[in-house]
Amino acid sequence: MSRPRLRTHTRITTTEARVSPAADARDTPQLLRLLHLASPALPIGAFHFSQGLEYAVEAGHVCDESSALDWIDGIAGASLASLDLPVLHRLHAAWLADDAAAVTRWNHFLIACRETAELREEDRHLGAALLRVLAEFGLETALFRAKFTGKEGGVAHATSFAFACARWNVAPLAALQTYAWAWAENQVLAAVKLIPLGQSAGQRILHALHPRLGAYSTQAIEVLDSDIGIATSLQAIASARHETQYTRLFRS
Repeated sequence: MSRPRLRTHTRITTTEARVSPAADARDTPQLLRLLHLASPALPIGAFHFSQGLEYAVEAGHVCDESSALDWIDGIAGASLASLDLPVLHRLHAAWLADDAAAVTRWNHFLIACRETAELREEDRHLGAALLRVLAEFGLETALFRAKFTGKEGGVAHATSFAFACARWNVAPLAALQTYAWAWAENQVLAAVKLIPLGQSAGQRILHALHPRLGAYSTQAIEVLDSDIGIATSLQAIASARHETQYTRLFRS
């Protein structure tokens, strides 16, 4: 006669983190916030734009891994480090202080520094798109509209980025480094598609840019108002010519 089977029940109790959808943003580590803002998956459309790189490839100025690194780092040193990052630093401080006049002034200044219609349109597009994403997280501002379709005014990408970092209590230097990284990664991804380059080559370019982006971010904090500006005439020409380039992968 067979024995009856004994069945035992084991209950395992686990402690799960319960996070309220309305939890304060300060409860989330800065690193996670920054990874979110820098993610290529962020739906703001940065992958649509090459910032003149597509024409530079068409014209033969950029043709391989070495020239791609030179082009990207050249723009980073003569525009990102001397214009975008110093202005981003000021915008971050202005948002923290709720200084609407300073935010508006530096936002308009940054857009005015874009040398072509293509670059201005890109900046406004990214800025408005990021505001729409932030609105989904409960971050909204009355200073700028998240839906922008006009040709004047608008919100710059750095303005929206600084707004998010200020509201999420991200440290200034970390905000600058993250913005610089997101910009560089987008440029490298464009180069990989356009030249084309292998994925390993793209990663080598990004690795080479690491110390330079860190230095540019640190230096940007010390830049005086009178020293803010750009020296990227070749990029301006490339961007202007890209607007009428016959075949394009990237938006103009």
